[in-house]
Amino acid sequence: MPLASRRPQGTLRRVWRVVPVASSEFVAPAAPLPPWLFAAFHNHVPHGVGPVETKERPGTKMAQKGRMRRNEVEELREKVPCAAVLDKAGFVVDLRESTRRAVKYRRDGDIIIVIHEGRGWFDPLGETDAKGDVFSLVEHLAGVGFAEGLLHVADLVGYQPAKPAWERAARERSRSQTVSGRWLARRRPWPSSRTWQYLTGERLLSAAAVRDAIRQDRLREGPHGSMWAAHVDDDGAVTGWEERGPQWRGFASGGAKVLFRLGRLDAQRVCVAEAAIDAMSLAEFEGGSDACLYLSTGGGWATATEAAIRALAERRGTLLVAATDSNPQGDAYARRIKSIADEVGCGYERLRPADDWNEDLKAMKKKGG
Repeated sequence: MPLASRRPQGTLRRVWRVVPVASSEFVAPAAPLPPWLFAAFHNHVPHGVGPVETKERPGTKMAQKGRMRRNEVEELREKVPCAAVLDKAGFVVDLRESTRRAVKYRRDGDIIIVIHEGRGWFDPLGETDAKGDVFSLVEHLAGVGFAEGLLHVADLVGYQPAKPAWERAARERSRSQTVSGRWLARRRPWPSSRTWQYLTGERLLSAAAVRDAIRQDRLREGPHGSMWAAHVDDDGAVTGWEERGPQWRGFASGGAKVLFRLGRLDAQRVCVAEAAIDAMSLAEFEGGSDACLYLSTGGGWATATEAAIRALAERRGTLLVAATDSNPQGDAYARRIKSIADEVGCGYERLRPADDWNEDLKAMKKKGG
């Protein structure tokens, strides 16, 4: 029996009782579920695949019945994503709290997280078993059995749900898909820009320090007044960027952490901090970046980061300075830096802030130092 045909939405159709058949197939009504079933959440009652039976509703007439085999059910599961069910049920994507791997949908106070490339879901506010595939999602939302839910899923074959804005933006960015292209598409900060105000007003970096980083092409304007600070490889190619703003911190989507580099690339003294803003703050403490190379690992320790630090340490006369934060994590990074220095035989120092270098800079300036 072919799958239920697509019909215009909005017309109430009646479902009838499903009678048991052989275990390899089951009988299901051939009309889509009425839309009122999706008005609100109901208790989720799991059902297994196999012969199932739905109760007749008072006053209904016999609807045409058809048989759907297991392979057709599997085909439905592949053709209809969970997003189609949620879009039809009035859910919308929460862009701020979604990623491409876990998309959060909201409807009033209800939340559904879609995972597994659109084929799985779970309800973070529901019971522990409130999860599954597209069929169990229909059961969960409407409180119906498998057979009734099956027909609604069948009716959604070919339905295209609304795409999240970040998916549309990704398509529209076709000419600048590379990390370096996205970097070049952004403006450098300027004195009246929100990023400039964030760096000088909230982070209390001097205008001279910000100009120095801009002159070396290390900064870009990020969204909503945030700062992008470039990570580059040994050849100077941009591999990603640290993202910092008044209400945001992160790293470039699709980018790779290597090192933020500020100052003389051939300097023998190499100071390693944990964040680009800390590296810029330390450079200001020490009077500028003319005589030293200031680095940031971006708050992590990637394999590429360690390899880049090692390459710098292997240069003749290098002094590695662990300028990481004054906390257990900063001390752990400092031990790794010292280990590299010991292995290659270069100099090593530990330069410890009171907290981190930007907090120290702000404290000094607030005291009028």
